[in-house]
Amino acid sequence: MAVTLRPVRENDENFLLELYASTRAEELAITPWSPDQKQEFLRMQFDAQTRYYRQAFPEMDYRIVLHDGVPAGRFIVLRREDELRLLDISLLPEHRNAGIGNMLIQMLLDEANGLDKAVRIHVERFNRALRLYERLADRVDEKLSDARI
Repeated sequence: MAVTLRPVRENDENFLLELYASTRAEELAITPWSPDQKQEFLRMQFDAQTRYYRQAFPEMDYRIVLHDGVPAGRFIVLRREDELRLLDISLLPEHRNAGIGNMLIQMLLDEANGLDKAVRIHVERFNRALRLYERLADRVDEKLSDARI
């Protein structure tokens, strides 16, 4: 399994919208909205999140995750003087549960260890990746901190 990262490009917007939509699919499946209403909602939420990240974290490292050369997700990290903050990690459904998220987070933990910095995340209780973060937190103790779980 070859997993690599590359910077986000302008022509990645359609992929990133598709990726964002995949993270909201379960939630939207239970709404009575039409497909057009769902698409409009997703576009509005995606645009708002994108603007927020760019405004709040202009120095973020925003990468596309490639799995065997194919766009599979996004990985957004904020590198600060005292910490590495995982802002977002998302994978398309067909790339989930393949060890990619674990590999990326381990890579971040290794970087933080080499720099003697903490890795911090914010995790909502309903996040499907919560189990992954809990497993990693058990292995690395204080290196993965500030996880709201």
